[in-house]
Amino acid sequence: MDFAFTKEQLLFKKEVIQFAKKEIVPRVREHDLKGEFDFESFRKMGDFGILGLHFPEELGGQGADVITTVLAGEALGEAGVDGGLTLAYGAHTFLCADTIFRHATDAQRRKYIPKLASGEWIGCMGLSEPDAGSDVASMRTVAEKRGDTYVLNGTKMWITNGPIADVAVVYAKTNPEAQHAGISAFIVEKGTPGFSAGPPLIKMGVRTSHTSELIFQDCVLPAENLLGKEGEGFLMAMQTVEWDRSALLAPFVGSATYLLKKCAQYAKGRVQFGRPIGQFQAIKHKLADIRIFGEAARALVYRIAWCKDQGRPLNHLEAAVAKLFVGDWSLKPTNDAVVLHGGYGYTHEFDVERIFRDSRLAPIGGGTSEVQKMIISKLM
Repeated sequence: MDFAFTKEQLLFKKEVIQFAKKEIVPRVREHDLKGEFDFESFRKMGDFGILGLHFPEELGGQGADVITTVLAGEALGEAGVDGGLTLAYGAHTFLCADTIFRHATDAQRRKYIPKLASGEWIGCMGLSEPDAGSDVASMRTVAEKRGDTYVLNGTKMWITNGPIADVAVVYAKTNPEAQHAGISAFIVEKGTPGFSAGPPLIKMGVRTSHTSELIFQDCVLPAENLLGKEGEGFLMAMQTVEWDRSALLAPFVGSATYLLKKCAQYAKGRVQFGRPIGQFQAIKHKLADIRIFGEAARALVYRIAWCKDQGRPLNHLEAAVAKLFVGDWSLKPTNDAVVLHGGYGYTHEFDVERIFRDSRLAPIGGGTSEVQKMIISKLM
Protein backbone atom coordinates (compact mmCIF):
# COMPACT_ATOMS: atom_id res chain seq x y z
CA MET A 1 0.00 0.00 0.00
CA ASP A 2 1.41 3.37 -1.09
CA PHE A 3 0.19 6.45 0.75
CA ALA A 4 2.04 8.89 -1.51
CA PHE A 5 -0.24 11.30 -3.33
CA THR A 6 0.35 12.58 -6.84
CA LYS A 7 1.06 16.25 -7.49
CA GLU A 8 -2.34 16.52 -9.14
CA GLN A 9 -4.10 15.09 -6.09
CA LEU A 10 -2.29 17.43 -3.70
CA LEU A 11 -3.06 20.42 -5.95
CA PHE A 12 -6.71 19.40 -6.10
CA LYS A 13 -6.88 19.16 -2.29
CA LYS A 14 -5.41 22.65 -2.03
CA GLU A 15 -7.99 23.96 -4.49
CA VAL A 16 -10.85 22.37 -2.51
CA ILE A 17 -9.58 23.98 0.70
CA GLN A 18 -9.40 27.40 -1.00
CA PHE A 19 -12.87 26.94 -2.50
CA ALA A 20 -14.39 25.89 0.83
CA LYS A 21 -12.79 28.74 2.80
CA LYS A 22 -14.10 31.28 0.30
CA GLU A 23 -17.53 29.89 -0.62
CA ILE A 24 -18.73 27.84 2.38
CA VAL A 25 -16.97 28.57 5.67
CA PRO A 26 -18.16 32.20 6.00
CA ARG A 27 -21.75 30.92 6.43
CA VAL A 28 -21.05 27.84 8.61
CA ARG A 29 -21.67 29.44 12.01
CA GLU A 30 -24.88 31.16 10.92
CA HIS A 31 -26.42 27.98 9.52
CA ASP A 32 -25.27 25.86 12.48
CA LEU A 33 -26.86 28.20 15.01
CA LYS A 34 -30.10 28.31 13.01
CA GLY A 35 -30.08 24.59 12.26
CA GLU A 36 -30.57 25.34 8.57
CA PHE A 37 -29.37 23.43 5.53
CA ASP A 38 -27.09 25.58 3.35
CA PHE A 39 -28.56 25.09 -0.12
CA GLU A 40 -26.25 27.72 -1.61
CA SER A 41 -23.10 25.92 -0.48
CA PHE A 42 -24.47 22.57 -1.63
CA ARG A 43 -25.12 23.92 -5.14
CA LYS A 44 -21.63 25.44 -5.21
CA MET A 45 -20.16 22.06 -4.26
CA GLY A 46 -21.97 20.66 -7.29
CA ASP A 47 -20.64 23.42 -9.55
CA PHE A 48 -17.10 22.79 -8.27
CA GLY A 49 -17.45 19.10 -9.07
CA ILE A 50 -17.31 17.65 -5.56
CA LEU A 51 -20.77 16.04 -5.52
CA GLY A 52 -20.06 13.86 -8.54
CA LEU A 53 -16.33 13.55 -8.27
CA HIS A 54 -15.98 9.79 -8.79
CA PHE A 55 -18.68 9.40 -11.45
CA PRO A 56 -17.79 9.18 -15.18
CA GLU A 57 -17.58 12.44 -17.10
CA GLU A 58 -20.38 11.36 -19.46
CA LEU A 59 -22.72 11.31 -16.45
CA GLY A 60 -21.63 14.71 -15.18
CA GLY A 61 -18.80 13.52 -12.93
CA GLN A 62 -15.04 14.04 -12.92
CA GLY A 63 -13.89 10.43 -13.26
CA ALA A 64 -11.77 10.62 -10.09
CA ASP A 65 -10.52 7.64 -8.09
CA VAL A 66 -11.60 6.89 -4.53
CA ILE A 67 -8.44 8.33 -2.93
CA THR A 68 -9.01 11.66 -4.68
CA THR A 69 -12.62 11.56 -3.53
CA VAL A 70 -11.50 10.99 0.05
CA LEU A 71 -9.00 13.84 -0.30
CA ALA A 72 -11.88 16.16 -1.18
CA GLY A 73 -13.74 15.14 1.97
CA GLU A 74 -10.64 15.66 4.09
CA ALA A 75 -10.12 19.07 2.49
CA LEU A 76 -13.65 20.18 3.40
CA GLY A 77 -13.06 19.30 7.04
CA GLU A 78 -9.61 20.88 7.06
CA ALA A 79 -11.05 24.12 5.68
CA GLY A 80 -13.54 24.32 8.54
CA VAL A 81 -16.73 23.13 6.84
CA ASP A 82 -19.19 21.85 9.45
CA GLY A 83 -20.08 18.20 9.93
CA GLY A 84 -23.70 18.78 8.96
CA LEU A 85 -22.92 19.84 5.41
CA THR A 86 -20.30 17.12 4.91
CA LEU A 87 -22.77 14.53 6.24
CA ALA A 88 -25.41 15.75 3.79
CA TYR A 89 -22.82 15.51 1.00
CA GLY A 90 -21.93 11.96 2.01
CA ALA A 91 -25.53 10.76 2.22
CA HIS A 92 -26.26 12.37 -1.14
CA THR A 93 -23.20 11.25 -3.11
CA PHE A 94 -22.28 7.90 -1.58
CA LEU A 95 -25.45 6.45 -0.03
CA CYS A 96 -27.86 7.54 -2.76
CA ALA A 97 -26.11 8.47 -6.00
CA ASP A 98 -23.39 5.80 -5.86
CA THR A 99 -25.95 3.07 -5.13
CA ILE A 100 -27.92 4.13 -8.20
CA PHE A 101 -24.73 4.32 -10.26
CA ARG A 102 -23.55 0.84 -9.22
CA HIS A 103 -26.82 -1.04 -9.61
CA ALA A 104 -29.14 0.88 -11.93
CA THR A 105 -29.88 0.31 -15.59
CA ASP A 106 -28.28 2.62 -18.14
CA ALA A 107 -31.58 4.47 -18.47
CA GLN A 108 -31.80 4.99 -14.70
CA ARG A 109 -28.18 6.21 -14.56
CA ARG A 110 -28.76 8.74 -17.34
CA LYS A 111 -31.94 9.95 -15.63
CA TYR A 112 -30.58 10.44 -12.10
CA ILE A 113 -26.76 10.69 -11.92
CA PRO A 114 -26.31 13.97 -13.87
CA LYS A 115 -28.89 15.72 -11.68
CA LEU A 116 -27.31 14.35 -8.50
CA ALA A 117 -23.74 15.10 -9.62
CA SER A 118 -24.60 18.72 -10.30
CA GLY A 119 -26.60 19.22 -7.11
CA GLU A 120 -29.76 20.04 -9.08
CA TRP A 121 -31.37 17.19 -7.14
CA ILE A 122 -30.62 16.11 -3.57
CA GLY A 123 -30.56 12.43 -2.67
CA CYS A 124 -30.97 10.30 0.45
CA MET A 125 -31.07 6.64 1.45
CA GLY A 126 -33.77 4.91 3.50
CA LEU A 127 -32.47 1.82 5.29
CA SER A 128 -32.88 2.24 9.08
CA GLU A 129 -36.29 1.96 10.69
CA PRO A 130 -37.68 2.78 14.14
CA ASP A 131 -37.12 -0.86 15.23
CA ALA A 132 -34.41 -1.88 12.74
CA GLY A 133 -31.04 -0.18 12.83
CA SER A 134 -27.95 -2.34 12.49
CA ASP A 135 -30.25 -5.40 12.47
CA VAL A 136 -31.25 -4.84 8.86
CA ALA A 137 -33.08 -8.14 8.47
CA SER A 138 -35.69 -7.05 11.01
CA MET A 139 -36.96 -4.23 8.79
CA ARG A 140 -40.75 -4.11 8.42
CA THR A 141 -41.12 -2.00 5.29
CA VAL A 142 -42.55 -4.21 2.56
CA ALA A 143 -42.90 -3.88 -1.21
CA GLU A 144 -45.70 -6.02 -2.65
CA LYS A 145 -45.61 -6.81 -6.36
CA ARG A 146 -48.94 -6.03 -8.02
CA GLY A 147 -48.83 -6.47 -11.78
CA ASP A 148 -46.28 -4.05 -13.21
CA THR A 149 -46.06 -2.06 -9.96
CA TYR A 150 -44.75 -2.38 -6.39
CA VAL A 151 -46.72 -1.05 -3.40
CA LEU A 152 -44.56 0.15 -0.50
CA ASN A 153 -45.75 0.35 3.10
CA GLY A 154 -43.61 1.16 6.13
CA THR A 155 -41.51 3.84 7.83
CA LYS A 156 -37.82 4.69 7.65
CA MET A 157 -36.03 6.58 10.44
CA TRP A 158 -32.88 8.71 10.91
CA ILE A 159 -32.73 9.56 7.22
CA THR A 160 -30.14 12.24 6.44
CA ASN A 161 -31.49 14.67 3.79
CA GLY A 162 -34.95 13.10 4.23
CA PRO A 163 -36.95 16.37 4.37
CA ILE A 164 -35.13 17.97 1.42
CA ALA A 165 -34.42 15.03 -0.89
CA ASP A 166 -35.72 14.90 -4.45
CA VAL A 167 -34.99 11.20 -4.80
CA ALA A 168 -34.40 8.34 -2.35
CA VAL A 169 -32.95 4.85 -2.51
CA VAL A 170 -35.30 2.85 -0.29
CA TYR A 171 -34.89 -0.71 0.98
CA ALA A 172 -37.94 -2.93 1.52
CA LYS A 173 -38.75 -6.59 1.82
CA THR A 174 -40.19 -8.20 -1.30
CA ASN A 175 -40.04 -11.63 0.35
CA PRO A 176 -40.32 -11.26 4.15
CA GLU A 177 -39.80 -14.99 4.74
CA ALA A 178 -36.34 -14.89 3.15
CA GLN A 179 -34.85 -12.45 5.72
CA HIS A 180 -31.67 -10.85 4.23
CA ALA A 181 -32.25 -12.49 0.84
CA GLY A 182 -35.74 -10.99 0.69
CA ILE A 183 -34.62 -7.35 0.77
CA SER A 184 -34.80 -5.26 -2.41
CA ALA A 185 -33.96 -1.65 -3.30
CA PHE A 186 -36.12 0.92 -5.06
CA ILE A 187 -35.80 4.43 -6.44
CA VAL A 188 -38.51 6.71 -5.04
CA GLU A 189 -38.96 10.28 -6.27
CA LYS A 190 -40.30 13.18 -4.23
CA GLY A 191 -43.97 13.76 -4.99
CA THR A 192 -44.80 10.08 -5.51
CA PRO A 193 -48.32 9.54 -4.07
CA GLY A 194 -48.12 7.77 -0.71
CA PHE A 195 -44.56 8.97 -0.02
CA SER A 196 -43.87 11.73 2.50
CA ALA A 197 -41.14 12.93 4.86
CA GLY A 198 -41.53 13.94 8.49
CA PRO A 199 -40.30 17.28 9.89
CA PRO A 200 -36.58 17.70 10.62
CA LEU A 201 -35.46 16.28 13.96
CA ILE A 202 -33.78 18.65 16.42
CA LYS A 203 -30.28 17.25 16.94
CA MET A 204 -27.32 17.84 19.24
CA GLY A 205 -24.80 18.21 16.40
CA VAL A 206 -24.46 18.15 12.60
CA ARG A 207 -27.32 20.61 12.84
CA THR A 208 -27.13 21.88 9.26
CA SER A 209 -28.04 18.46 7.89
CA HIS A 210 -31.76 17.70 8.02
CA THR A 211 -32.81 14.30 9.36
CA SER A 212 -36.33 12.86 9.40
CA GLU A 213 -38.67 9.93 8.94
CA LEU A 214 -39.70 8.70 5.50
CA ILE A 215 -43.27 7.41 5.40
CA PHE A 216 -44.76 5.05 2.81
CA GLN A 217 -48.52 4.48 2.79
CA ASP A 218 -49.71 2.44 -0.19
CA CYS A 219 -46.97 4.11 -2.22
CA VAL A 220 -47.26 2.76 -5.79
CA LEU A 221 -44.04 2.55 -7.81
CA PRO A 222 -43.55 1.44 -11.41
CA ALA A 223 -41.76 -1.91 -11.52
CA GLU A 224 -38.96 -0.18 -13.44
CA ASN A 225 -38.04 1.65 -10.21
CA LEU A 226 -36.61 -1.57 -8.81
CA LEU A 227 -32.80 -1.30 -8.47
CA GLY A 228 -31.10 -4.42 -9.75
CA LYS A 229 -33.05 -7.61 -9.06
CA GLU A 230 -35.36 -8.65 -6.25
CA GLY A 231 -33.40 -9.91 -3.25
CA GLU A 232 -30.19 -8.02 -4.02
CA GLY A 233 -30.90 -5.16 -1.61
CA PHE A 234 -28.94 -6.44 1.39
CA LEU A 235 -25.72 -6.80 -0.63
CA MET A 236 -26.25 -3.31 -2.08
CA ALA A 237 -26.70 -1.91 1.42
CA MET A 238 -23.50 -3.55 2.64
CA GLN A 239 -21.53 -2.15 -0.31
CA THR A 240 -22.99 1.26 0.44
CA VAL A 241 -22.02 0.98 4.08
CA GLU A 242 -18.39 0.67 2.97
CA TRP A 243 -18.61 4.29 1.86
CA ASP A 244 -20.32 5.14 5.12
CA ARG A 245 -17.39 3.70 7.05
CA SER A 246 -14.64 5.18 4.87
CA ALA A 247 -15.19 8.23 2.64
CA LEU A 248 -17.80 9.68 4.98
CA LEU A 249 -15.12 9.61 7.68
CA ALA A 250 -12.70 11.74 5.65
CA PRO A 251 -14.15 15.08 6.85
CA PHE A 252 -13.48 13.93 10.44
CA VAL A 253 -9.80 13.52 9.50
CA GLY A 254 -9.74 17.02 8.05
CA SER A 255 -11.52 18.40 11.11
CA ALA A 256 -8.73 17.01 13.31
CA THR A 257 -6.22 19.11 11.35
CA TYR A 258 -8.50 22.15 11.60
CA LEU A 259 -8.94 21.53 15.32
CA LEU A 260 -5.19 21.26 15.89
CA LYS A 261 -4.55 24.57 14.13
CA LYS A 262 -7.23 26.31 16.17
CA CYS A 263 -5.88 24.89 19.44
CA ALA A 264 -2.23 25.66 18.65
CA GLN A 265 -3.11 29.22 17.68
CA TYR A 266 -5.05 29.73 20.90
CA ALA A 267 -2.32 28.13 23.03
CA LYS A 268 0.27 30.54 21.59
CA GLY A 269 -1.85 33.62 22.23
CA ARG A 270 -3.43 32.81 25.59
CA VAL A 271 -1.11 33.96 28.41
CA GLN A 272 -1.51 32.76 31.98
CA PHE A 273 0.98 33.04 34.86
CA GLY A 274 3.20 35.17 32.63
CA ARG A 275 3.64 32.82 29.66
CA PRO A 276 1.60 31.32 26.79
CA ILE A 277 -0.38 28.28 27.95
CA GLY A 278 1.20 26.33 25.10
CA GLN A 279 4.39 26.19 27.16
CA PHE A 280 2.69 24.10 29.85
CA GLN A 281 3.20 20.35 29.57
CA ALA A 282 -0.50 19.57 30.06
CA ILE A 283 -1.39 21.69 27.01
CA LYS A 284 1.43 20.21 24.93
CA HIS A 285 0.06 16.74 25.67
CA LYS A 286 -3.43 17.72 24.50
CA LEU A 287 -2.02 19.09 21.24
CA ALA A 288 0.04 15.93 20.76
CA ASP A 289 -3.02 13.73 21.35
CA ILE A 290 -5.00 15.60 18.66
CA ARG A 291 -2.11 15.16 16.22
CA ILE A 292 -1.82 11.45 17.03
CA PHE A 293 -5.54 10.91 16.47
CA GLY A 294 -5.43 12.73 13.13
CA GLU A 295 -2.45 10.76 11.84
CA ALA A 296 -3.89 7.37 12.85
CA ALA A 297 -7.37 8.18 11.50
CA ARG A 298 -5.89 9.36 8.21
CA ALA A 299 -3.98 6.08 7.75
CA LEU A 300 -7.09 3.96 8.41
CA VAL A 301 -9.40 5.96 6.15
CA TYR A 302 -6.96 6.04 3.23
CA ARG A 303 -6.40 2.32 3.62
CA ILE A 304 -10.09 1.77 2.84
CA ALA A 305 -9.88 4.16 -0.10
CA TRP A 306 -6.84 2.32 -1.44
CA CYS A 307 -8.62 -1.02 -1.08
CA LYS A 308 -11.61 0.29 -3.03
CA ASP A 309 -9.34 1.62 -5.78
CA GLN A 310 -7.79 -1.87 -6.05
CA GLY A 311 -11.23 -3.28 -6.75
CA ARG A 312 -11.56 -5.29 -3.57
CA PRO A 313 -15.32 -5.82 -3.36
CA LEU A 314 -15.95 -5.98 0.38
CA ASN A 315 -13.70 -4.70 3.15
CA HIS A 316 -15.92 -5.24 6.17
CA LEU A 317 -13.08 -5.79 8.65
CA GLU A 318 -10.99 -2.80 7.57
CA ALA A 319 -14.06 -0.57 7.27
CA ALA A 320 -15.28 -1.54 10.75
CA VAL A 321 -11.85 -0.84 12.29
CA ALA A 322 -11.72 2.60 10.66
CA LYS A 323 -15.29 3.43 11.65
CA LEU A 324 -14.77 2.38 15.26
CA PHE A 325 -11.47 4.20 15.65
CA VAL A 326 -12.72 7.51 14.27
CA GLY A 327 -15.95 7.19 16.21
CA ASP A 328 -14.60 6.31 19.63
CA TRP A 329 -11.19 7.95 19.57
CA SER A 330 -12.41 11.32 18.29
CA LEU A 331 -14.24 11.91 21.57
CA LYS A 332 -11.14 12.72 23.64
CA PRO A 333 -9.37 15.16 21.26
CA THR A 334 -12.56 17.11 20.58
CA ASN A 335 -13.23 17.29 24.32
CA ASP A 336 -9.61 18.33 24.96
CA ALA A 337 -10.01 21.14 22.42
CA VAL A 338 -12.99 22.53 24.33
CA VAL A 339 -11.19 22.31 27.67
CA LEU A 340 -8.02 23.87 26.24
CA HIS A 341 -10.03 26.94 25.24
CA GLY A 342 -11.42 27.30 28.76
CA GLY A 343 -14.61 29.36 28.97
CA TYR A 344 -14.29 30.34 25.30
CA GLY A 345 -14.46 26.67 24.35
CA TYR A 346 -17.96 26.52 25.81
CA THR A 347 -19.15 29.22 23.41
CA HIS A 348 -19.50 29.43 19.64
CA GLU A 349 -16.59 31.85 19.28
CA PHE A 350 -13.83 29.39 18.38
CA ASP A 351 -15.74 26.60 16.55
CA VAL A 352 -14.39 23.89 18.88
CA GLU A 353 -17.79 23.63 20.57
CA ARG A 354 -19.44 22.87 17.20
CA ILE A 355 -16.82 20.28 16.30
CA PHE A 356 -17.29 18.66 19.74
CA ARG A 357 -21.06 18.39 19.10
CA ASP A 358 -20.63 17.19 15.50
CA SER A 359 -18.18 14.47 16.56
CA ARG A 360 -20.74 12.87 18.91
CA LEU A 361 -22.40 11.31 15.86
CA ALA A 362 -19.32 9.33 14.83
CA PRO A 363 -19.77 6.42 17.33
CA ILE A 364 -23.49 6.17 16.47
CA GLY A 365 -24.27 6.92 12.83
CA GLY A 366 -23.61 4.25 10.19
CA GLY A 367 -23.49 1.49 12.83
CA THR A 368 -22.61 1.95 16.47
CA SER A 369 -19.18 1.21 17.89
CA GLU A 370 -20.64 -1.85 19.63
CA VAL A 371 -21.75 -3.23 16.26
CA GLN A 372 -18.32 -2.52 14.75
CA LYS A 373 -16.71 -4.59 17.54
CA MET A 374 -19.13 -7.45 16.77
CA ILE A 375 -18.04 -7.33 13.11
CA ILE A 376 -14.34 -7.15 13.97
CA SER A 377 -14.49 -10.02 16.46
CA LYS A 378 -16.43 -12.16 13.98
CA LEU A 379 -14.12 -11.60 11.00
CA MET A 380 -10.64 -11.54 12.52
